[in-house]
Amino acid sequence: MYKILLVEDDEKLKEHIKEYLKRYDYDVITVEDYKEIEKQFDEINPDLVLLDINLPYYDGFYFCRIFRKKSINPIIIISARTEEAEQVMGIELGADDYITKPFSLQLLLVKVKACFRRSVGEYVKKNNSHVNALFLDESNYKLFYKDKEIELSKNECKLIKKLIEEKDKIVSREELLEILWDDTVFVDDNTLTVNVTRVKNKLKDIGIEDAIKTKRGIGYFLQSHQIKN
Repeated sequence: MYKILLVEDDEKLKEHIKEYLKRYDYDVITVEDYKEIEKQFDEINPDLVLLDINLPYYDGFYFCRIFRKKSINPIIIISARTEEAEQVMGIELGADDYITKPFSLQLLLVKVKACFRRSVGEYVKKNNSHVNALFLDESNYKLFYKDKEIELSKNECKLIKKLIEEKDKIVSREELLEILWDDTVFVDDNTLTVNVTRVKNKLKDIGIEDAIKTKRGIGYFLQSHQIKN
């Protein structure tokens, strides 16, 4: 079940949205304390955020920027502000979509489903190509973590993909050597060690330390708890 964080201070609209989306098997969590929005986001780690702009204390643009730095998951802005400049700002700050009030709940549902298909959706979930806020773009050989990105070599991409798929499980050296095997290039144990070290260093460069652990004589594993949201 997908978790949706609903940040909306109109109590009536908040309840309507929550009850409607619950019918379609979404777990909707609403914000009640508007001083603790960021804390609640961190605790819940939602799969999608529905975010109003006019909020107490700080506006939605402020939180959109913060959420995007922490997560690649979709953000849909729902706002009474209809000016084009406001919509452009929301998208530039990292929102995936912008819906102006008043809107139909059916339209909102369609937008939510579309965001899941495009972003975390079935493809990402099925292929396990992310761990918390760490995302692997296999087609472009890039790793994204919060607001940082780094390029990978072909072999580095193969290794991190396997470790992400098997997160928290030991992957044997033999399995990883098979992944690196190339008919035109000789691959030995030292080649594996060198490539794993490079992956560790690149993770460190984007702010992730000690995520890949060695099981001496057996293989390696990726600790998901070392990768924050």
